[in-house]
Amino acid sequence: MAVKTVTGPISTCDVKPSGRGQGPYFRASVIRNCMIAISLILLSPLFVVIGLLVKLTDGGPILHIARRMGRYGRTFGLFKFRTMVVGAAAVGPGVTGATDARVTRIGAFLRRTKLDELPQLVNVLRGEMELVGPRPEDPRYLSYYTRDQLRILDVRPGITSPTSIAYADESQILVGDDWEGTYVREVLPAKLDMELMALHECSFWEEVREVLHTLWVLARRDA
Repeated sequence: MAVKTVTGPISTCDVKPSGRGQGPYFRASVIRNCMIAISLILLSPLFVVIGLLVKLTDGGPILHIARRMGRYGRTFGLFKFRTMVVGAAAVGPGVTGATDARVTRIGAFLRRTKLDELPQLVNVLRGEMELVGPRPEDPRYLSYYTRDQLRILDVRPGITSPTSIAYADESQILVGDDWEGTYVREVLPAKLDMELMALHECSFWEEVREVLHTLWVLARRDA
């Protein structure tokens, strides 16, 4: 595949200060983080069950730490329950197709229900992500961003967003032998354009509403 190169560095100079870290947002952030910490405690039995199922699949690591792009293009380790065979990242593309043999049986279930994303609550507590925001992308696909699409990196990525809901079954689109090519040519530009249309910093209650909407959509899909 030909790589479309973006010229010029990613600069923080063009990013307007958001005012986060002060006043109402700081208070909302403290409340949100307390709620996330409580949620992690309440979810700990589920984490143990999922961890055991992943471990019993092939004896490999329970968590997968994926390299992703955060705010201003800084990379960070995104936590997920491992859904693929050990070493999958080294033997295939950064996206998963509908017939990807690297996905384990329990991994397919975790992906379909999005339970594999739960450890990213820790990324939110660490200040690397928000509950709601553009989904963080694999750095290997940065070269396909247009100059305008780089604006997505002005904000922290999120666990969920309207775009991630719209593409909840993304792997079903990525079929055939060249699913990575399909992702780069069709899916990635469409997703980035949708993220740009919704690009703004969510208030605490907007985040809560979007998270509840995500849970409702997932519940309806699996009903």
